[in-house]
Amino acid sequence: MTPQDFDALTRARRSVRGYRADPVAPEIIEQIFATALWAPSNCNVQPWSVHLVSGDGLRALGQAMITHAKTGSPAPDVPMDTAYRDTYRARQIGSAKALYGAMGITRDDHAGRQAAFTRNLDAFGAPHAAFVYLPEGFGTREAADLGGFVQTLLLAMTAQGLGSCAQGALSLYPEVIRKHLGLPAGPQLMCGISFGYEDTAHPANAAQTDRAALSDILTQHN
Repeated sequence: MTPQDFDALTRARRSVRGYRADPVAPEIIEQIFATALWAPSNCNVQPWSVHLVSGDGLRALGQAMITHAKTGSPAPDVPMDTAYRDTYRARQIGSAKALYGAMGITRDDHAGRQAAFTRNLDAFGAPHAAFVYLPEGFGTREAADLGGFVQTLLLAMTAQGLGSCAQGALSLYPEVIRKHLGLPAGPQLMCGISFGYEDTAHPANAAQTDRAALSDILTQHN
């Protein structure tokens, strides 16, 4: 692979929010995760574990979260209470405008916005979703390592011609997921990743976000 190949692969990865129903072949899924295993981590502790849910099981889990969301409040393992300000708030708003604009949902269309959010909980109809956990007792440093694993996983999916979306929304109701999958308490659910073959006709997939200028994030010292 050339540097140009890697640059193209990285730029090709984006958040896909509409999928075809076709499942991904088991051997491709295994290859994706086998590649992601090589993500770096502090002292090679590899602080992550994944539960993969597919097909009818994923649809049932999604419905369970949608049903719970109608009466229950979000209770993520890791609080999602950061208040974005200034430049970061502007980027957040820009992302929302791109997504809702692509779907034709106006700012005052509250029902449309709610319906769009609800699709998050069903993994946007994807045939697969990976739920990524941080082992019990680990904190911010190990969560940063887990982020590297997630990025490697997303790039491996892109290399296989798959669409994907790392979703904080899939971590909002961890107890529903634990109950549905029979998982123990302890490991912290950090995010879910929906993935599969992109439905190119879905309007949400027309959304385009930008990136900061290099000079905004890089300071060089001699």
